[in-house]
Amino acid sequence: MVFMGHLVIEKLLKGLYAKNNLDDPIAPKIHNLILLSQKANLDVPTEIRKKIQTINTFNISARYDDYKGTFDEKCTDDYTSEQLKNIEEVRKWLKEQ
Repeated sequence: MVFMGHLVIEKLLKGLYAKNNLDDPIAPKIHNLILLSQKANLDVPTEIRKKIQTINTFNISARYDDYKGTFDEKCTDDYTSEQLKNIEEVRKWLKEQ
């Protein structure tokens, strides 16, 4: 579920990239949320930036077999619930932009 949250944040950032870069609206083909937020010319508050940094790790951890076992152990019900709340907070902030 948190991997899907990463995708939601990634797509919103790519949309904001297009909105904020009218001369070159095609977003870069990357998955790094931190880099995307920079390229989208966003002034990200520290609290949101920290959440984005955590969400950014879900892409690699959920996608690659080398990391999946460790990541699955980390994703307890409590951890997943907390991260889904963080994803929703970041999503809400991005939609306001």
